[in-house]
Order: sequence, then C-alpha cells, then structure tokens
Amino acid sequence: MKKESIDLLVTNASEVLTLSGPSRPRVGEEMSDLGIVSHGAVAIRKGKVVEVGPSSTLSRKYRAKKKVSAKGRVVSPGLVDSHTHLTFSGTRENEFEMRLKGTSYMEIAQAGGGILSSVDHVRKASRSQIVEESRGWARRMLAHGTTTVEAKSGYGLTVKDEVKQLQAIRELNRKEVLDFVPTFLGAHSLPREYKGKRKEFLDLVCKEMIPAVKGLATFCDVFCEVGVFTREESQKVLETGLDYGLLPKLHAEEFKSIGGAEMGAELGAISADHLVAISSRGMQAMKRKGTIAVVLPATTFFLGGAHYAPARRMIEIGVPVALATDFNPGSSMTLNLPLAMSIACTQMKLLPSEVFCATTINAAFACGVGEEVGSLEPGKKADLVIWDVDTYRKVPYIFGVNLVHSVVKAGKVVA
Repeated sequence: MKKESIDLLVTNASEVLTLSGPSRPRVGEEMSDLGIVSHGAVAIRKGKVVEVGPSSTLSRKYRAKKKVSAKGRVVSPGLVDSHTHLTFSGTRENEFEMRLKGTSYMEIAQAGGGILSSVDHVRKASRSQIVEESRGWARRMLAHGTTTVEAKSGYGLTVKDEVKQLQAIRELNRKEVLDFVPTFLGAHSLPREYKGKRKEFLDLVCKEMIPAVKGLATFCDVFCEVGVFTREESQKVLETGLDYGLLPKLHAEEFKSIGGAEMGAELGAISADHLVAISSRGMQAMKRKGTIAVVLPATTFFLGGAHYAPARRMIEIGVPVALATDFNPGSSMTLNLPLAMSIACTQMKLLPSEVFCATTINAAFACGVGEEVGSLEPGKKADLVIWDVDTYRKVPYIFGVNLVHSVVKAGKVVA
C-alpha cells in the first residue's frame, strides 16, 4: 500500500489527549473524557491535524518529511490561556510587599495604586516598548505549553492608549508564533482624571473608545464589581460593544456578588471570569445560557484569598468551566498555566482530567476559537505539547516544575 505524504508525524506517545467530541464547550462528566489514544501518534500536514491514532497504524499509513518520537511521553493539545492582561509595562512588586504587610488589594487600588499604577506605566510607554516587554512574557508562556493567549487592553483608559495596547497585540500576532485573541477592556477602572465624573468616563468608553477599537478587538470586557463599575454601567458598556460587533465577556463577582454573572449570561456573554463570589442564581443563569465560567485560581492564591471560585459546584450543575492564569502585574504575576492547573486541583478539587479540559477545548471556546484549536482532531490547527511524563495526571501532580518537553505550533516544532 502506498503511503500518504505528510509533513510531520509525532509517534510513540504513551497517551495522546485528543479532547475529541462535540463542537462546543464540555460540561459535567464530559470534562473528564479526554479522548485518550494509548500508544498514539499524530499525523500533520500543512499545519493541520490529519489523523490521530495508534502509533503502529499511522507509521504504516504515512510517509513523513519529519518524524518526532515522543518516546513514551504524553501529547496534549496546546494550552489556551483564556484570560490575561499581557500587554502591560512595568511591574508592581512594591504592592506585593504591601499586601504581605496586611494591605488588601482593594485598599491599594482605592489609594491610587493597583490598576492605575499600571495605567501610569502604559501611558508613558511606546507601543514598541509594550510589544518588546510582552514578547518576553509570551515566550515564557510558550515554554510552559501555552500556544493561544487571550490578551486584554485596560491599562490605557484613554482612546489613544487603549488603541496603543490593542495595536501592540496585533503586532504580537505578526511577530510571535503564539496566537493572540484581542479583548478591549477600556472599562477596567475609573482613571484619576475622571474621579467624580463616572458618567463622563462611561461616555468616553461608549462613544469614543469602542468605535475607535472596532477592527482591533474581538471582545469587549468590563470590570463589574463593587467599587469599580455597577451592573447597570457594565451592561451599558457591553451593549455598546455589541452594537460595534464586539462580543461580550466580563470580570464578575470577584469580591462581591452584584449580579454580573446573571447580566452577562442574559446578554449572551461568551464568558464570565473570576466568579469567586458568584451566587447560586448566577450559576444557574450561566448554565441556562451556556456562558463559560473562566476561573482564575492563581489570582486567589497570589492575593492570599481564603475562598476560591466554586468550580467544583459549577461542573456538578453543568456550567462549562475554563481555567486561566489572569497574568497581570498586580494580582497574578504568573504565566505558568500548568501551575494554575495544580492550584485548581488542590484548592478547587478539580480532577487532572478536568483541568486539561478547562485549559484546552473549553478555554478555546472561551476565546471564540474552539473550532480551530483546543483539541487534536482532523482539520484543526496542529498545536500540541509533548510533556515529559508518562501519564497526564502527573502534569498537575508534579507542581511548580516545567514539565514541557517540546511544543508544536501549527505543525512546526517551536520549543
């Protein structure tokens, strides 16, 4: 039998986690079904997956220009980090020390630090400076197995500086091998110059910023929280975004439950993120509408929080759950998504299978790219990670250590 020509054949994997299944976010027990092919291989042509199957079968069927033996290691889809604030400038280690001495995150923010500190840095930085700083972080993400990243603006809070951040994300897409999904977050905080002028700032966001970022962003996000933007203000921002073709997602119920999850679900938000303080009503609304819960355990861990988002309960009632780093210089200074997976296991009681689902196919759908990445199925982009372990359960189990052996992005070995 004549062999078919392909570009790359990854063989001899102890386990290939395909995440094959329905073309939608997985819920409930589906999140534990990783579609594992034992002693597996992945055939790749023109950057896309051609077939996944037993290594012996695919080795007989295909003639590859290049072969990579996994040598008994685990192969998974490339990880998808579905909530990050990647394009910042400068760091905030001084606030880290302040929190260790007892000052809370919200107290720092109310005193003019926090998000507004990063706003000062971003406003002073050039686009090229932001791009170069972000490239360094992005390469570390890639080294830890992340191949697709959602990246938000929100540290500019002026038309010019929000556009600058989103242009930086577009430039990252040209310069780096990772894929970046851009999100507009102009309603991230009330800037100093608008203190006491909330209506004027919201008018700026809705009447000037959102029209200016059309074509630069896929999503419109808002920080719906006590002391930041109310449920009604957040709804206005998201509805305006929809008018300009920006899909809604939101920060909700991180510290207090004010109905953001319900509002987002009713608006058709693709995701609601954080959700530490989500109510039962909020969870039920998200279940009804299929809104993805993006939980951020590294943030709670880094802030020293006692309570984590109720991800276990959300899975049990049928809410689709994704998991992300929330990489940012204030409340989650990590780009290590496998570490967030470990924290989700130990603190949220998620299973290793569930955290892999939450960082691959469900995370991909939370970024609007679930038809392209997040699973190893024919026709999808050939983004995959070879892990230096013999079973996937060891990835969150051996915590805080980079277990990535190599990374394939769009069919090419890149790390």
